[in-house]
Amino acid sequence: MLIKTRGIVLNYLKYRETSIIARIYTEQRGVQSYVVNGVRKAKPPGRIALFQPFTLLDMVAYVSPRGGLTRLSEFRCLRPFRTLPYDVRKSSVVLFLSEVVSRTLREEEENPALFEFLYRSIVAFDEQESGFENFALLFLLNLSHYLGFGPDSGQQITEQVAFATDVNLTATSRPTVLRFQEFEHFFDELLQGDIASATVPNGRVRRELLLILLRYYQLHVEGLGDIRSLDVLSEVLAEL
Repeated sequence: MLIKTRGIVLNYLKYRETSIIARIYTEQRGVQSYVVNGVRKAKPPGRIALFQPFTLLDMVAYVSPRGGLTRLSEFRCLRPFRTLPYDVRKSSVVLFLSEVVSRTLREEEENPALFEFLYRSIVAFDEQESGFENFALLFLLNLSHYLGFGPDSGQQITEQVAFATDVNLTATSRPTVLRFQEFEHFFDELLQGDIASATVPNGRVRRELLLILLRYYQLHVEGLGDIRSLDVLSEVLAEL
């Protein structure tokens, strides 16, 4: 059986000499893994570029009644990017967010609202020419609502993280709690949804906010683990 669906590439693994196994979030089937043959051949060149993180695809895929690994019959770029592959700041954000999304999304079922959020967010990020320094923060805050643990306030984030970090609040642990509380108003601004008006002052604070938000995710997503690409993004954020 074949289905036609849109897909968002999350990542891929090399498979045999010229093929890959691509992990893709599809509009119709949720998270799926596909064998894609021959994309690592020298000719025709460039096909492997279609499987970089967050690439938007139009696909025809095989579906197995038993589930598991299948193959792509056809695929093409649904919407070529204008900036994401060419701006090192944006590509670092994409690498980071695609790792978080890949580790967070696991359901093999249709979720139209979540797919549309991801699709529209990626397109908007590609089109945004300036003022995107806080995009990763806003994206993760919005994504958490689709995943079922979205916060209502910055206080909700910082208190959960602080109490999880210091379960027994003694006198010596209170400075840690107060330190988290310093970031509440930044989260409140971002939760209002206006990325341009958020007053995150510099890359250092932005990195602190990402660390807190990732810890918040770890409390709600079992097995999320450490996000390796955060170090790369942190270097970029330090310059913003």
